[in-house]
Amino acid sequence: MASIPGSVYSALAHRLATYEGEVYPLHIGDTWMEPAVGCRMQDLTVEEYPGMHRYSSPQGLRGLLEAIAERMTLRTGLETKADSVLVAAGATGALGAVAGAIVEPGAEVLILAPYWPLISGIVRSFHGTPVPVPIIGSVESAAAAVETLDDLLTERTVALYLNTPNNPTGRTLPAPWLEALTGWARSNELWILADEVYEDYLYTGEHTYTRPLAPERTFSVHSFSKALGMAGNRCGYVVGPPEVMHELRKVSTHTFYSTPTAAQLAALRALEGAGDRWIAEARERYRELGMMAAEKLRVPPPEGSTFLFLDVSSKLDERGLVGFLEDCVERGLFVAPGPSFGPYPHHIRVCFTSAEPEVVERGVEVLARVLYG
Repeated sequence: MASIPGSVYSALAHRLATYEGEVYPLHIGDTWMEPAVGCRMQDLTVEEYPGMHRYSSPQGLRGLLEAIAERMTLRTGLETKADSVLVAAGATGALGAVAGAIVEPGAEVLILAPYWPLISGIVRSFHGTPVPVPIIGSVESAAAAVETLDDLLTERTVALYLNTPNNPTGRTLPAPWLEALTGWARSNELWILADEVYEDYLYTGEHTYTRPLAPERTFSVHSFSKALGMAGNRCGYVVGPPEVMHELRKVSTHTFYSTPTAAQLAALRALEGAGDRWIAEARERYRELGMMAAEKLRVPPPEGSTFLFLDVSSKLDERGLVGFLEDCVERGLFVAPGPSFGPYPHHIRVCFTSAEPEVVERGVEVLARVLYG
């Protein structure tokens, strides 16, 4: 546990509470938008949902399990049954359940980098070893990606983790890449952890789902937090091979037991129609903010997700990245440090949906002045 950092976004984040002046919290991956009307906590009542404050089934509410299975069947073209689904305490809980089921002490998980920062700590929590594999933005072809993975494969490797659309880069993995990566994992008998929580936020092209490419070994993870502005509800899910899902349920039962019942009810309401309308509106607003941020920061626009990943090496002095972050904090600007996402000591991540659009725009302008004067 000592090897896991206590703060994954910034050791300076505590200064948010004491900063005098306007704050630009661009370090947190969240949204300023409230969930769809009808899908908020205030919309749920005991009269309509007797028992909503009690435990649900550890696997999840039956109605929600069936709605998720139907949704995944429609989206992926792969028939999905409720016994392939586990509702979890966020995508974080879902990935923890997967790791607990497949990782034994000393096992290695290859993690395509840059990566969502909590995955490294999740693997370590189950006494596994995360192995960063710089791929996204670092290699130019699927063949080169496979070659890089081959170099890091050992007899202790048990799984491959990928995240698309990607947090933190805003890049996506094209279909040919996913086909090559899943084919390589299958040939080496590895499990695949497909983190697809930003599936609804693609600004160019279409999202390619991983599970249909290797359904017998893929666990796909999804999130109501990111899809529907429900991060505080702690509700997500994982879909995987039905014959091993009972092992995941053992882990979830002995960690968070069951996902908050009210959160599941809100998620079910969202899947009944209001959520898709909300997503369509959010996608356009996110797209506009992403384009604005990219233009002001002079970087390529995001292909998906809600992030930009910037190399700030030209602005670092003898203090390194910590000094750069301190300079930002002195202006009320908080961004996430690159090392949280892998071996990136000269990068920062910016979330362009973390606060009201006008606040984000002012924060981006502050960062642009730090970078370009």
